[in-house]
Amino acid sequence: MAAHLKYLTQEQIDKFYKDGYLVIPKLVDTETTQALLARSKELLDELNVEEHPMTRFTTGEDNHVGDDYFLSSGDKIRYFFEEDAVVNGRLNRPKQRAVNKFGHGLHLLDPLFRRVTLENDALRDVVCDLKFHREPVALQSMVITKQPQIGGEVGEHNDSTFLYTSPPTALGIWIALERCTAANGALSFLPGSHSTLATTPGLEKSGGISKRFVRLRGGGTGFEKLGEEAKVEGEYALVECEPGDTVLIHGTVLHKSPRNTGADTRFAYTFHMIDAASDVVYDDKNWLQPGEDGFAKVL
Repeated sequence: MAAHLKYLTQEQIDKFYKDGYLVIPKLVDTETTQALLARSKELLDELNVEEHPMTRFTTGEDNHVGDDYFLSSGDKIRYFFEEDAVVNGRLNRPKQRAVNKFGHGLHLLDPLFRRVTLENDALRDVVCDLKFHREPVALQSMVITKQPQIGGEVGEHNDSTFLYTSPPTALGIWIALERCTAANGALSFLPGSHSTLATTPGLEKSGGISKRFVRLRGGGTGFEKLGEEAKVEGEYALVECEPGDTVLIHGTVLHKSPRNTGADTRFAYTFHMIDAASDVVYDDKNWLQPGEDGFAKVL
């Protein structure tokens, strides 16, 4: 007999495991979505530029974020600027238009973000239905602002590279706070790439992950090679979203987003979960380390 489902349909669950992602329309109601957007803008206003080390968020392998401001941000709310927004150590535009993202402890410190992440019955039902984890915990959260004209491209990647467990268990929950289109940097996915990577010769032991983002012994961050990188062929699928739509993202599926070339921001709230079951290893190489209380339980 099929298990009783609380929120998702079996067709949705099958689609997630087949494609590696799933769009759930209006998982977050309009009132809450608008409140999240308003709170995000308030937090941008609260940024103290004078005390900021001008840390930028970058995605290239040769120049990733790696200073202490970034590495100790797991239980704080910290701000990371766009690469093009900082010139000679100073912002070249208003702070509200210079930030790439802020986090990574929103779900711990801000009551509204905590409620949406850890006290959300609909989300709990989705997690139960999906059965992706046995003991799901939330380990990071952030608002990505994707500013007009400057919101940078995020190249092809998968989330387990940056939040690595053995075996890989990362799951992204991505909530659109504004309309997301091709013009302002909507996500796109390579359907089924998670399955192809997981069965690629040489990558079986790492679940399809060819490298992982780690803390370096000498300080900073870098990438540790786990196997030969596999090239997955296929056509990317653009995922346009309305406010409140939520995207579930398998940790190994390849995805990306282009530069925001439009006139509108593309605010989104995203957080990630891993499995805290006893046979899943999350080690001290990861850039993000848990605080004294560990990562926050979702169920």
